[in-house]
Amino acid sequence: MQSWRRRKSLWLALSASWLLLVLLGGFSLLRLALPPRPQPGASQGWPRWLDAELLQSFSQPGELPEDAVSPPQAPHGGSCNWEACFDTSKCRGDGLKVFVYPAVGPISETHRRILASIEGSRFYTFSPAGACLLLLLSLDAQTGECSSMPLQWNRGRNHLVLRLRPAPCPRTFQLGQAMVAEASPTVDSFRPGFDVALPFLPEAHPLRGGAPGQLRQHSPQPGVALLALEEERGGWRTADTGSSACPWDGRCEQDPGPGQTQRQETLPNATFCLISGHRPEAASRFLQALQVLAALQEMSPARVLALRQQTQFLWDAYFSSVEKVIHTTLEVIQDRIFGTSAHPSLLWNSPPGALLALSTFSTSPQDFPFYYLQQGSRPEGRFSTLIWVGPPGQPPLKLIQAVAGSQHCAQILVLWSNERPLPSRWPETAVPLTVIDGHRKVSDRFYPYSTIRTDAILSLDARSSLSTSEVDFAFLVWQSFPERMVGFLTSSHFWDEAHGGWGYTAERTNEFSMVLTTAAFYHRYYHTLFTHSLPKALRTLADEAPTCVDVLMNFIVAAVTKLPPIKVPYGKQRQEAAPLAPGVPGPRPKPPAPAPDCINQIAAAFGHMPLLSSRLRLDPVLFKDPVSVQRKKYRSLEKS
Repeated sequence: MQSWRRRKSLWLALSASWLLLVLLGGFSLLRLALPPRPQPGASQGWPRWLDAELLQSFSQPGELPEDAVSPPQAPHGGSCNWEACFDTSKCRGDGLKVFVYPAVGPISETHRRILASIEGSRFYTFSPAGACLLLLLSLDAQTGECSSMPLQWNRGRNHLVLRLRPAPCPRTFQLGQAMVAEASPTVDSFRPGFDVALPFLPEAHPLRGGAPGQLRQHSPQPGVALLALEEERGGWRTADTGSSACPWDGRCEQDPGPGQTQRQETLPNATFCLISGHRPEAASRFLQALQVLAALQEMSPARVLALRQQTQFLWDAYFSSVEKVIHTTLEVIQDRIFGTSAHPSLLWNSPPGALLALSTFSTSPQDFPFYYLQQGSRPEGRFSTLIWVGPPGQPPLKLIQAVAGSQHCAQILVLWSNERPLPSRWPETAVPLTVIDGHRKVSDRFYPYSTIRTDAILSLDARSSLSTSEVDFAFLVWQSFPERMVGFLTSSHFWDEAHGGWGYTAERTNEFSMVLTTAAFYHRYYHTLFTHSLPKALRTLADEAPTCVDVLMNFIVAAVTKLPPIKVPYGKQRQEAAPLAPGVPGPRPKPPAPAPDCINQIAAAFGHMPLLSSRLRLDPVLFKDPVSVQRKKYRSLEKS
């Protein structure tokens, strides 16, 4: 009996893995790692931006298999494989750098925007000599003619031909040693471990951003078939929860059950849809061998919902826009170059995903703020203060003393972006003080300086005013929410019906969606995202319009976490006089807000509006309570 239970558990794990793989297409685009059923007593935590109360976690700590370097695959559909046809020596210096061949002749607006998207990414280089990968965007489907080979073709070595639509040209086109990333490739032409299979994208698929998945709350839905199997001629065979274990084989001992055959082009309304590929008879025998229906019938609704939730994450992270599909392709190639160390399985299969967990920052999940919960760890108990001194500005002597008085402060960095000479003397502090010479740009504030030695950063403007108690309390709050921003000054976004766009207000209200980076805690990883992941056009916008920098940083964090920031108490007398952002001279009662065009430009570049509103403000437990002053830990916050 125990042996039978172990076999059923194995069948369940294999069938669940195969189900998700076929949902992504006949060929592997991602290195999916699907865990077995959670063991009793195991942690069931789901990332906080999903429904932790209703969902079991799809990827539990310790369940993902160990990553190992896959052996070279045998050539298939050609004479090329990764070892023989790609020179990785060109990629070891600066990582994966991609040169995009300019289009020859007229191209559509969609193709022009795709080229611009790649050129604005962190992978792009303008020099073909310094490129690790040379990319040719095939326009075959657009023009109906075969694309010609570029002059530097070199038999296709270290080249990638990108085809977002099935090409009308035969694959006898002289690809040579070039990789192909193609929508719906054929079995005969696809080379596993070398080519990349892309999903077939409809013409109306969003270029960037993309809509979220459409997961229903009920799983399985009442009255919906449990399983649908694709048949050879386009039909679907369905079975419900009352069907026998193998309803497609008349030789089964059980009653075949009330199976149905439907002919339709779209997926049927079933909890699981199995796409059997190009050999339906063999696939059906495989399903029978796995007893897949019996395994699915025993699966709890909570587990089914967790599996479906995982598909929603995969959709949102890698497939919801053309841009994400292209960037995922480049990340897959980068992983082949650097091995599994570039992106362990956890980074691919857990939110926010490999596209937002840059290997330039770290290859260990324990270093990213959004994986602390899954790894059972927490950030260290100290922070680094980064004070930006912009024009016009004076040395923030009082601010330095207030911050240095915090027991959690490990170091103070003063980023001097002022044309005035450096002062000859600085305040004496119990923590190290380092002065960094900036480049007179606002984006310098979010550069990943190697001198920052802690996970937490307290970002300040030289004209900010904080007390030591305010700093201490805000840091303790951040330690409980290390993936989010914790700040003192807030602002809100809103949809302006009159102008048909997004608006922004710095008015003091209960609701907010952003905190100002002139006084905020956040994880140092967001400096890496700001510098290495943002399109160059957005960093330029921040330098040209300094009041936009707060919006941009909040967009980054919200896009990663799917959560709003957290507000902590701040003295009213200082809040009234606080500047909105660097570059806005002098205190003023109502700081000016960024122009609406700034917010709309950033939203257009992201492809969606990631900001979320909140009314949560966290205060000390004994804040303003009528108890003895000596019992209060944050006595100076009484005046807030």
